[in-house]
Amino acid sequence: MRIGVVDDDEASITFISQVLAAGGHSCVPFTRSTDVLPALRDDTFDLLILDWTMPELSGIEIVAWARANIDPSPPIIMLTSRSDKEDIAAALNAGADDFIVKPESAIVISARVDALLRRSQVVPRQDEQAFGPYRFDLRNERVSLYGADVMLTGKEFALALLFFTNLHKPLSRRYIMARIWKSMADLSTRTLDMHVSRIRAKLKLCADNGHRLETVFGYGYRLETC
Repeated sequence: MRIGVVDDDEASITFISQVLAAGGHSCVPFTRSTDVLPALRDDTFDLLILDWTMPELSGIEIVAWARANIDPSPPIIMLTSRSDKEDIAAALNAGADDFIVKPESAIVISARVDALLRRSQVVPRQDEQAFGPYRFDLRNERVSLYGADVMLTGKEFALALLFFTNLHKPLSRRYIMARIWKSMADLSTRTLDMHVSRIRAKLKLCADNGHRLETVFGYGYRLETC
């Protein structure tokens, strides 16, 4: 999963990045709190981890802003040295989903991150997942439409499943490329556009089949039911 970490302490950023990487997640670090708001507008994150006390914008201000301006906003963990019961209550009331007091061990942070992701993500847990006439065979990476097999490459299957498990949620190009291709250093956005065009055609994503894959101008793509 793609997780944004906001902390003005570079040692904390490094530690959390190592914890997330060990758990198979990718970390997008922010050492300036004011950089987070435009990133939330322009990109997609599966989770945010926020420090409370930072220059310019506090963690709790970011929580309140995200809940008021981003729909859907990502789940949020406050990771802070503040431990008063009043602070914990204030963060949760502002919209934080969990609260971890520093310092905390890597194993506990990793467990809390994974638990929140399990609660918040629509992730298929079984071998098959159905979306209207579409059926995904996760074990064999195969898709059928009205019972007829549709031939997809591995990347096309992963991309289609990402869209179907995030119905109605706009996904940024940067997020999609990070989730499907992992490294974006040498990847042209044309590669993504070609794969989107192929799954749109192969899976016949149109109103007749109840699902439409839309381009979100200047952002990315969104799969909707219709």
